[in-house]
Amino acid sequence: MSRRPGNPTRRFAGGGSLGGLFHPKSRPTPLLPTVLLILGAVLVIGYFYRGSGSSGSSALSRLEGEFTCTSEVHQAIPYLKKAYGDSMRKVLHVGPDTCSVVSKLLKEEETEAWGVEPYDVEDVDVNCKNLIRRGIVRVADIKFPLPYRPKSFALVIVSDAVDYLSPKYLNKTIPELARVSADGLVIVTGYPGHSRAKVAELSKFGRPAKMRSSSWWARFFVQTSLQENDAAIKKFEQAAASDGYKSRCQIFHVKSFH
Repeated sequence: MSRRPGNPTRRFAGGGSLGGLFHPKSRPTPLLPTVLLILGAVLVIGYFYRGSGSSGSSALSRLEGEFTCTSEVHQAIPYLKKAYGDSMRKVLHVGPDTCSVVSKLLKEEETEAWGVEPYDVEDVDVNCKNLIRRGIVRVADIKFPLPYRPKSFALVIVSDAVDYLSPKYLNKTIPELARVSADGLVIVTGYPGHSRAKVAELSKFGRPAKMRSSSWWARFFVQTSLQENDAAIKKFEQAAASDGYKSRCQIFHVKSFH
């Protein structure tokens, strides 16, 4: 005996039918258009925010990792001003995301600022491209001499970049940064054990980040004939303590070469 073909409109539990699931008059749930509308708005806002020259907190996390010391430079600017006074009127920042630091410094009263970006700038925002076009920010390999005369800047601040240099290049780069500064060099570097660039970023930086201890840096300063600036250290720590600020990175204050 042949088997009877199944009824395509056989009812399921709950009284529904297979045919009803594909009924041409069935309407989507009202929640779906709302979700799509919200998602579209978020994407549009994000696009315009990225391209509008945002140089604040959104620019602080472009290095993959838990955080960047460039973000600490943003936080430390008020205390650096109290520590260095008029020396903060002519500043060179060196490091990844230098455009974000330069943009912030330029908003300060009576402050001139320049930057050196040691790595590629393919994915930078409109604001950064404008700074590069105007010559305020340079793209340069800091393993080689900087294109500046001695004491071109009152203060030089370097963040993140030194963590990706081997001792061979640090021996050249740090004294070079001190050479182009007149009143001091500020080194903002990670603590040992803090994570930084992931594998995807190694092609950009060339090597994994190496976080060095404060004792390592103390020996390095002696070996390179650099002296820590005790007066600046004291002023900076007092200003930071009065606000309860504690940096997530090591901050070293070094005297310029004279």
